Amino acid sequence: MTIRRDLTAMLTATFVTWMGQRATAVALPLVALAETGSAWTTGLVGGAVGLPMLTSAWWARGLRQRLTTGRALAGVLAVQVLGLLIVPVGAVAGAVGPLHLAATGLVTGAATTLSGPGQRTLLADICDRAGAGLAARMLAWQDFAHRSSMILAPPLAGWAVTVGGPFRLLWAEAVGVALGAALLLTVRGTGHVAADERRGDEGTAEAPALRHVLARHPEVRRAVLMGGIGGLTWFAFTLGLAILGAELGRPGLLVSAGMSGYGAGSLVGALLAPILVPRLSPLATAATGWILLGATFAALPAVTSSLTLIATLAALGGFAMPLGIGAVNRLIVDRTEGAERRAAFAVESLVHDGAVSVGLLAGGAVIGLVGAGPTLVVAGAAQIAVGLLAGPWLWPVRTPAASAPGLRDGSRSTSPGDEAQPLAGPSGVRRRRAAPSPR
Repeated sequence: MTIRRDLTAMLTATFVTWMGQRATAVALPLVALAETGSAWTTGLVGGAVGLPMLTSAWWARGLRQRLTTGRALAGVLAVQVLGLLIVPVGAVAGAVGPLHLAATGLVTGAATTLSGPGQRTLLADICDRAGAGLAARMLAWQDFAHRSSMILAPPLAGWAVTVGGPFRLLWAEAVGVALGAALLLTVRGTGHVAADERRGDEGTAEAPALRHVLARHPEVRRAVLMGGIGGLTWFAFTLGLAILGAELGRPGLLVSAGMSGYGAGSLVGALLAPILVPRLSPLATAATGWILLGATFAALPAVTSSLTLIATLAALGGFAMPLGIGAVNRLIVDRTEGAERRAAFAVESLVHDGAVSVGLLAGGAVIGLVGAGPTLVVAGAAQIAVGLLAGPWLWPVRTPAASAPGLRDGSRSTSPGDEAQPLAGPSGVRRRRAAPSPR
């Protein structure tokens, strides 16, 4: 019962936190524009959030190894709440400026850099004690809780802005994160702490560098590489469709159809991921997902005359997205434990989310130089290429025996579904996993 209660609390914390975040995302740009009168400030929070994430390989190495309990993670969320209150409190006082926006971005960015990977690691560690395969399923359900907020929060937030204006919504994320912190305080399970970690100085001496984790685990390294390329090219879908629609005299229609189809498809995929992910080969599933998404990107410029076809293609990519995320999570869970697991989840988030930020930053200039259509095609080709090269088909991976946690007890070197067939092999692809930030 204790494990079930802990899992319920952690999944619910994910849902309420993301509901609040997505609601605030609707209101914050409106408040920033109204208070400062400057359009550039609307993106200031997002830009400031990225700085702690991109530098986390240096400042977060020791901190993340201390996040082995629900209480520790609740403390991180409490810091995040303080950062989130800067803007709404400033709005009440009538003094919201660029410094307020930058400060809330820096504080919340640092907190989310620690809390996201930390919650995934703790959830997996708790599941490890209940039996093989549970961690992969629960991480897939956590992704569903996160993904469902994409569908539910924006229309509710839009309605709330229409009825009462954007200012009240600024409190939504702080309330959601505070509820999440309260839920994490009830979690009694703890993360793995290996013997060599306990010998370290307060848990930091043995904290592995992110690059060392990638070097020790080639399958994880390949999955992280694919996620980085996918994140870097994500702008081609969001910005590309928006600009392509404007060029064709259909402003907003193409990107709306694409995002709607993607969201619907990803929600269906998230519902099936807890069942499918434990049965599929993880590296092959992740690679197939990126190949499918790449094929989707490359095909979109050819179907711009039909909103239905755009939505259908995007839905196919969206369907594969949760399967790809679940596959990467399963790789990390199966191949690592303790400090290495915490570092592996951290480096996966860092590479993917950092690549998304860089891509969005440079994406407008790229599209301006070569055009939206060619950008989509090239971005798709890049994802197909990395999926084929990093997947298990052309260069099979030999996992070092020392890196497989299954050998801790000498029982196995691969996880139960590693020999299963992927969702779609390289000779029979349908359409790939989409990316959110592809997350």
